[in-house]
Amino acid sequence: MPAAKKEGDDAGGWRQFLWNSEKKELLGRTAASWAKILFFYVIFYGCLAGIFIGTIQALLLTLSDYKPTYQDRVAPPGLTHTPRSDKSELSFNMKDGETYLKYVKGMKEFLKMYDDDKQEDALKYEDCGETPGEYKNRGDLESDVGVRKACRFRRQWLESCSGLQDEHFGFSEGKPCLIVKLNRIVNFRPRPPKSNDSIPEDAQSKVQPYLIPLFCTNKREEDAGKIGEIKYYGFSGGFPLQYYPYYGKALHPQYLQPLVAVQFTNLTVNTELRIECKVFGENINYSDKDRYQGRFDIKITVNS
Repeated sequence: MPAAKKEGDDAGGWRQFLWNSEKKELLGRTAASWAKILFFYVIFYGCLAGIFIGTIQALLLTLSDYKPTYQDRVAPPGLTHTPRSDKSELSFNMKDGETYLKYVKGMKEFLKMYDDDKQEDALKYEDCGETPGEYKNRGDLESDVGVRKACRFRRQWLESCSGLQDEHFGFSEGKPCLIVKLNRIVNFRPRPPKSNDSIPEDAQSKVQPYLIPLFCTNKREEDAGKIGEIKYYGFSGGFPLQYYPYYGKALHPQYLQPLVAVQFTNLTVNTELRIECKVFGENINYSDKDRYQGRFDIKITVNS
């Protein structure tokens, strides 16, 4: 029969594995063996780090400090509005200020940057005219021009929807306003429509040579006749070309987007109305997958 295993044998075996004094081995390896394997891993991981750093540096050489290499997250351009709300629904009671207070606050906060006293610096801002004009070319993105001036946009051009005449933006009278803008896209130049072929008949009168027209109407057939008159404030109800292109945050930090204010002056009360707003241009497309690409729709309910 084999001899019984003693308890001390295991402890002694582990001690010998940790340090074998006879063979001068630590964890089963001599000093020379440890030196060789450590040298191998230093070279191995050093090469990996060098390849990684070299790849990153090569990638950085292909990137511009001023323009995104790829702009595929959002197809140009997006059309958005203020005030924003959950599920793009505005519902309020014109006799109860609490129901539309958040909308009014959002619009006041957004329009602060368009106050005249924010645009006084002549080194940063310039007047670009009060009628639609051609693109304002301020040089190439990679040129040595540096920070570019921005066109002034006067808040008072939004008239009844500026918040200067009516601090409630029409909500207290059941005539709500929306402030509409095209999203900023570096170096994007929107092109006006060349003809009326793709534009609804009611919107054809808004077409001008230097303007991207905006038009709002009922989204559903059953809402026809319930929307009433829609008024547009700003540059003839559209986005003028002299505010483009946008040069990005680094070169255009004080840039102000042109705005269009839309006021619904005679909405049918106590009825949910679905309204769609669109911009029209040669290089502006729409997508069923993106509800804000070149257009948006919103539900408005005015309760009395």
